[in-house]
Amino acid sequence: MVATTIHLMRHGEVHNPTGVLYGRLPGYHLSERGQQMAERVAAHLSGGLDGPRRDVTVLVASPLQRAQETMAPIAAALDLPVITDEGLLEAENQFQGLTFGVGDGSLRHPRHWPLLVNPFRPSWGEPYREQVARVLDVVDRTREAARGHEAVLVSHQLPIWVTRLALEGRRLWHDPRRRQCSLASLTSLVYEDDRLVRLSYTEPAADLLPGASAVAGA
Repeated sequence: MVATTIHLMRHGEVHNPTGVLYGRLPGYHLSERGQQMAERVAAHLSGGLDGPRRDVTVLVASPLQRAQETMAPIAAALDLPVITDEGLLEAENQFQGLTFGVGDGSLRHPRHWPLLVNPFRPSWGEPYREQVARVLDVVDRTREAARGHEAVLVSHQLPIWVTRLALEGRRLWHDPRRRQCSLASLTSLVYEDDRLVRLSYTEPAADLLPGASAVAGA
């Protein structure tokens, strides 16, 4: 059997001082901490953290700036080119560019209420099943290119999470607060030939996550 591993990586922290739902909007780049997260994962994959160098041979990233910036130090550390693939894009969302929530957020405006009628699809954006289909298409194509080795795909939280739910046979609608897909995390899919045999989750930059230092010092 030939073992191939696909790492679905969420991008690092984004500079977003106004707290909007940035979605696919251009111009949203990594914060200083986000850059540190990307460099940490690069060190993790290249063996720079006293671990083994991973056998990564293919790198693929969403075209959005935050994903490209996250991939840049990984590409430099592994000396590999980056393939850009729109299949890894953030989910479409009609609240893009707005603050999303109650109080001063978008939810207090009646004109937005029709968008909330079906959370199972969801009615406010790209259907979950369509996100899963396009991410898995990239996974399958990358698996062929990296067969017998490993690959890193930098994408976004929601597409990664619903893809994991689908692979685990779980329902796709969910509570966003319960997603296990933190910034700069790796959701790793291990295949034997064409069969998925294991799924694991790691956070190489866990100590850089917002609030991590407060938890560590408690």
